[in-house]
Amino acid sequence: MNIIHVIILSIIEGITEFLPISSTGHMILASSVMDIASDPFVKLFTIAIQLGAILSVVVLYYKRFFKSLNFYYKLFVAFLPAAIFGLLFSKKIDQLLESALTVGVTMFVGGIILLFVDKWFNKPVVTEEKDISYPKAFIIGLFQCLAMIPGTSRSAASIVGGMAQKLTRTAAAEFSFFLAVPTMFAATAKKLWDFHKEGHVFTGDEIKFLAIGNIIAFVIAMLAIKTFITFLEKKGFKLFGWYRIVLGAIIIVLILSGHDLKTV
Repeated sequence: MNIIHVIILSIIEGITEFLPISSTGHMILASSVMDIASDPFVKLFTIAIQLGAILSVVVLYYKRFFKSLNFYYKLFVAFLPAAIFGLLFSKKIDQLLESALTVGVTMFVGGIILLFVDKWFNKPVVTEEKDISYPKAFIIGLFQCLAMIPGTSRSAASIVGGMAQKLTRTAAAEFSFFLAVPTMFAATAKKLWDFHKEGHVFTGDEIKFLAIGNIIAFVIAMLAIKTFITFLEKKGFKLFGWYRIVLGAIIIVLILSGHDLKTV
């Protein structure tokens, strides 16, 4: 891994983390194309720079994060399903992360869903986070678990889950951002612990790469969140749906035609 790889992956993370197009899928494909996917540090890096992205949420919505204890209780309830499923199926999830075909298929299927989600859930009644009940928060958390399949998109799954619970597009997107904080923090902490348990020791360059990566992801994610909310309020999900369908179809065709898109 070199500094160019760091910059490219960090920009991808910042752009895609909060959009419904799967940051994990894009990172898997990018590291595969750059032929660095087999490096254990790269696998850690693609998870660890999520810290920079989630910090952008805290900064942009700091008033919400320091408003009331109820806010944290709801996030905890919504976070529980991912924590439980993540611990139970961590090995299976790691195997799925090695499959570019899985990314292609879930990208494609998820894209079709996004084409229709605005029509399916067109009568929202919940406009603010404070009006989300604990049962609704838990169900949104269950939807988020679908993102353990790479290519699904944590953002897409939790936003669709929110809209299914009668949240407006904006309310669902913002709650998805908030839910990302404990979810991604836990995923990063686990990945760092596993890296340590396997006996890996960070080199000076690797520490530098992690610092640069998190800074870039933080800046880009702030811009992406602001742009996404504005776009979502005006246009909805169709453009993201078509993007996913096209990219998923390209991946599937490449693999079926014999091109090697291995991620390990």
